[in-house]
Amino acid sequence: MYSPISEIIQALGSRPWTHSRESDIYSLLDEINQVFINESNLDDPNNGSLYLRQFGEIIFPYVEMGAINTKHLFAVDELIIYAYYYANKDRYRRVADLGANLGIHSIVMSKCGWDVEAFEPDPKHYAILKENLSKNHIDNVNPNLAAVSDVSGECEFVRVLGNTTSSHLTGAKDNAYGKLEHFNVETIAANLVFKNVDFIKMDVEGSENKIILSTNKGDWDGTDAMLEVGNEKAANEIYNHICKLGINAFSQKNNWSIVKNLSDIPTSYKEGSLFITASDSMYWE
Repeated sequence: MYSPISEIIQALGSRPWTHSRESDIYSLLDEINQVFINESNLDDPNNGSLYLRQFGEIIFPYVEMGAINTKHLFAVDELIIYAYYYANKDRYRRVADLGANLGIHSIVMSKCGWDVEAFEPDPKHYAILKENLSKNHIDNVNPNLAAVSDVSGECEFVRVLGNTTSSHLTGAKDNAYGKLEHFNVETIAANLVFKNVDFIKMDVEGSENKIILSTNKGDWDGTDAMLEVGNEKAANEIYNHICKLGINAFSQKNNWSIVKNLSDIPTSYKEGSLFITASDSMYWE
């Protein structure tokens, strides 16, 4: 039996003009979706799963990551991105998941028929990512224990124990809080990723501006990206860079209207995602 969350994904995919958090429809769908999540078995640490009409069965056992848990990965802002994947399942072929976390985006991408390169630098998250891929019998996702940054090499990583989804490369955030762990991780240069894929999902906890600023116009020839922008400084740098390159961005905070001014760029996860492309359009059909 399909989870009713399938209908939320369907509604979001057919109504992109309602995706701003200021939208009444967004608020309504968010409220309904929370009920569906609470009625699901996503809180089961052994057999948590959903059967979605768009993607089939997704096995995703419950895991706590400090203040965040796996149920949060099915919130409306995430479902909006899953709806975009489904709407474009025939458009992309080779994709990358930067900041793969426990693997939910990689799993959904794989169920669109895409070949996925997944990058996750935290060894604890990476281990669960691999377990989740195995439990879902997925063979078209290649997991990499590494972060993507502007250059290849090694960098210090900060694990935020109170919310491991907020863990980041040293210097990417100014306000790390609570108990922290520091260790080195491998980094892969973004240009090596861009040249091999046609779509990138990017949730890299403050490193998004460093990655975007390392790109040239040729990197965006046939490659699109969906990303979270962490702060005003990152928004300003990304806006100036896309203007310099002559490429386009579309912002969830404005119901995916094309970005015309700096104020159109989201400055935190609370304002939704940003889509960057060399195309003049963002496709929802």
